[in-house]
Amino acid sequence: MSKISKLFKGGSSSSSSSSSSSSSKSKHHRSRGGPSPQEAIHRLRETEEMLTKKQEYLEKRIEQEISLAKKHGTKNKRAALQALKRKKRFEQQLTQIDGTLSTIEFQREALENSHTNTEVLKNMGFAAKAMKQVHQNMDIDKIDDLMQDITEQQDVAQEISDAISRPFGETFDEDELLAELEELEQEELENSMKTMGGLPSVPNFKLPSSRPSHRATTKKRVEEEDDMRMLSSWAT
Repeated sequence: MSKISKLFKGGSSSSSSSSSSSSSKSKHHRSRGGPSPQEAIHRLRETEEMLTKKQEYLEKRIEQEISLAKKHGTKNKRAALQALKRKKRFEQQLTQIDGTLSTIEFQREALENSHTNTEVLKNMGFAAKAMKQVHQNMDIDKIDDLMQDITEQQDVAQEISDAISRPFGETFDEDELLAELEELEQEELENSMKTMGGLPSVPNFKLPSSRPSHRATTKKRVEEEDDMRMLSSWAT
């Protein structure tokens, strides 16, 4: 084999080795990244389902072994004892599965909470960037000047409204006008009293009562009774 062919062969072998090493490095890099939270949660849920089915199977086997032990009883103690031993083993496995399920459930919930917190923080960061972008073109000094201008214009508008609603001409004191009106009414009343000759004088003697006294009524009644007696005597 010539030196040139050996050179090319060595080059090809080196290139192939370098490509294989690069591919192995990329695979190692992918494996180092680890699964995503969704994948891990999915795997944990599958494990929970598998262990739950295992629980159901063990519970059925425990019931079967109890029935078998009752069936043999004292007739076949050996078979009854074997059934109870199997039941004990199944109960131990069931206890272990209960503990494993509790651990997996705790791990899954912690992973779900971590994933939720990560998503919340990601969205909060996105919102913070959007808010920063909105406020980027805002100047707080310009906003203060704008608010001051708005306040000044509102004051000007209020002054204009007050000026428009103010009545034209001279203004008079309403209390003075009312006092003057009261004097005119009193003067008019005095004039009308003079025209009528003043108020009538009050008599200084006691006026007779319009209601007849009890004595006069009794006297009149006696006279009427006498007249009736006289008429009755004439009739007889």
